[in-house]
Amino acid sequence: MISNITAMRNVKSLKDIDVIGKRVLIRVDFNVPVDSHHNISDDRRIRAALPTINYCIDHNACSITLVSHFGRPGGKYDEKYSLKNIVKRLERLLQKQVVFVEDFENSRDEIAACSLERVFLLENIRFHEGEKKNDPELSKKLASICDIYVNDAFGAAHRKHASTYGVMEYVETKVAGFLMMKEIEAFRKALENPVRPIALVIGGAKVSSKITLLKNVLKKIDKLIIGGAMSNTFLTALGYDMQQSLYEEKYIETAGEVMEEAKHNGVKIYLPVDLVITDSVESPVDVRVVPSQDVLDGFQAVDIGPATVKLFSEAIGLSNTIIWNGPMGIYEIDRFSKGTYKIANAIADCYAYTFVGGGDTADAVDRAGEADNFSFISTGGGASLELLEGKILPGFANLDRKEEEL
Repeated sequence: MISNITAMRNVKSLKDIDVIGKRVLIRVDFNVPVDSHHNISDDRRIRAALPTINYCIDHNACSITLVSHFGRPGGKYDEKYSLKNIVKRLERLLQKQVVFVEDFENSRDEIAACSLERVFLLENIRFHEGEKKNDPELSKKLASICDIYVNDAFGAAHRKHASTYGVMEYVETKVAGFLMMKEIEAFRKALENPVRPIALVIGGAKVSSKITLLKNVLKKIDKLIIGGAMSNTFLTALGYDMQQSLYEEKYIETAGEVMEEAKHNGVKIYLPVDLVITDSVESPVDVRVVPSQDVLDGFQAVDIGPATVKLFSEAIGLSNTIIWNGPMGIYEIDRFSKGTYKIANAIADCYAYTFVGGGDTADAVDRAGEADNFSFISTGGGASLELLEGKILPGFANLDRKEEEL
């Protein structure tokens, strides 16, 4: 049903190779949220990499070197983006000494020396200008410190960067880590062999960022539930005056086409019937709930209303596979978070396969206290979106493949 999933499932994983006595370079995703004092507020992405790291330790790899990005330092050193702030948490979770390497080019001999008592963590790879440019020279340098390359950074698998893509050209053995394979299996269950009816719950700010996704899934789902600021563009296409609400004028016609195509494919579309509106997001004085067609002059929509929550929850409750990407409103602000949290509660309460893709959505689920009640929460934002769009992620494209295609 989704050919890209089949293609990516057919890559080799760690279990298909022998790591004994080999130098292993693992691309992980330690781009975790931290506070102003560099304290990690959510270490899920670090914990997600542990099975791959521990497998290499348990199977006597000669050396294990971890490479990750952290934030957007712009290709130069910036202390606030240093991965040295990750080391203590990583050591605690691994129960192993972790050697922090500031300059991996001058540490090749140390990395090559076998020691199962240590794991190496390279400094933020995005301090190198060549990372985002997929510079061949940086790719070759990374390849020179390993015999085996393992990509386990699903959150960065949609990037054609030196450490996620270019390095594979210069390493003989390159495979997927366990997190990468786990993510693909979760997408397969949600997209290739789902239990119907299937509901796609989609939100966030822009139609433009998800138009490819919408067009790709319309032939494969049964219900399309649209909230967040992107629903404003659809409501505008229906002729509603959304006043100061965020919407994309260039995509009004596109929204109309999506609704027509959904109708043609027998997909039921659910749009907000009421909205939470305010006179100001930053300093709200007046916050009201109004029907979607009655947004007041000078006001803007910031969340779905209670009637919409009930409508969406009923549609969700009658679904057997639910894919959620994008919040229902400005959930980061407490007064405008109820819609998103109530939808999280509704999906979590379902006896269905429930899948969350997207960084903001995962964060909202966590804030709602429902993280343990979903079937799967993807560690990737952009990567999840591109998979839902039907693309083959660059992080999988050049990995070694099994002999026979599925």
